[in-house]
Amino acid sequence: MDKLLIRGGARLDGEVRISGSKNAVLPILAATLLADGPMCVGNVPHLHDVTTMMELLGRMGVSLTVGERLAIETDTKDVHCLRAAYELVKTMRASILVLGPLLARFGEAEVALPGGCAIGSRPVNLHVDGLRAMGAHIVVENGYIRAKARRLRGTRLVLDVATVTGTENLLMAATLAEGRTIIENAAREPEVIDLANCLQAMGARIEGAGTDEIVVHGVERLQGCEYEVMPDRIETGTYLVAGAITKGRVKVKRTRADIVDSILHKLRAANAEVKVGEDWIELDMHGERPRAVDAQTAPYPAFPTDMQAQFTALNAVAEGVGTITETVFENRFMHVQELQRMGAEIHVSGNTAVIKGVEHLTGAPVMATDLRASASLILAGLVAKGETLVEKIYHIDRGYECIEEKLSLLGARIRRVVGGKR
Repeated sequence: MDKLLIRGGARLDGEVRISGSKNAVLPILAATLLADGPMCVGNVPHLHDVTTMMELLGRMGVSLTVGERLAIETDTKDVHCLRAAYELVKTMRASILVLGPLLARFGEAEVALPGGCAIGSRPVNLHVDGLRAMGAHIVVENGYIRAKARRLRGTRLVLDVATVTGTENLLMAATLAEGRTIIENAAREPEVIDLANCLQAMGARIEGAGTDEIVVHGVERLQGCEYEVMPDRIETGTYLVAGAITKGRVKVKRTRADIVDSILHKLRAANAEVKVGEDWIELDMHGERPRAVDAQTAPYPAFPTDMQAQFTALNAVAEGVGTITETVFENRFMHVQELQRMGAEIHVSGNTAVIKGVEHLTGAPVMATDLRASASLILAGLVAKGETLVEKIYHIDRGYECIEEKLSLLGARIRRVVGGKR
């Protein structure tokens, strides 16, 4: 199993290109099932989760071609299997996103209950309840969601929780439903907007994406189109934190400042100088140690849960005491124990971590428990004295494209260790 070996102490300085958004490309690839014609999805990141989604679509009969400029071309004319098997779904929760498109376009779907990162309960009952309200007959048995519907009917859906994947699944289903669908308490994340923009390019009629009420007027069919995926806001934030934690200067390119406002606010509070342009953001610590910050996670546009672990690592070496409160997932402090092994002074009480910054962390063998925890351990390794060996990095490969190569370009001393070789 691959590992990452990091020799800490290098001050990062340079530029890095941000990849397409993992959390946007997965629903957009699922949405290609709705297209009555070829699609071309551009700015696709090379990630394990993307490969898994492509394999899932391929098994259904979708024709997939990897084109130039990070593009994937799809064609659904030969779809013959409406089943998402457990062996693939168990590795990636986003597989549930094929449920709505399959049901809306083909009238049935059989999708295994999903797996993914062990960061807490993320039930799919909102997906199922919403589709039932739209007229689907659904049974959940033997670990599978089995759904049928002649044609879904538009209705008013009120989500108990502003779930991103739930909003996306119901949004996709509603595009081909008969009549009007209103989704209230909809998720407002930029990735939801990106999906809606793609669906509109396919011919969908959608109003209100990016607000808590989305209105969809169903159409008879959607055609294929060309669409470019938005930049990854969590990758953007992670590399900016990498610059801040190493007292360095990092410029991220091919990204957008408007989708990371809450992250930039916290970085400025940490004493970073932050400049922004049309498609770039530059952070400069001028060689100074960051200041500790307080943060509380919440749905967009508030501070994102996917950046919590990275700021926990930042606070671990910052001046002062900072608190991180997690309100989205109940099991997302598993990286704390590993950071403590590196010398971090962190006390967790309930859903709040109180972090007293220390001047130095020390390298140690650590184990990643989920995707963003992996990132926090790598960040800690960048500033730790000695060597840090991060195990179970298959998590990081699910969400960060070529992370060791990009960090190396910024001056980090990091390399991939294949198997047991050092």
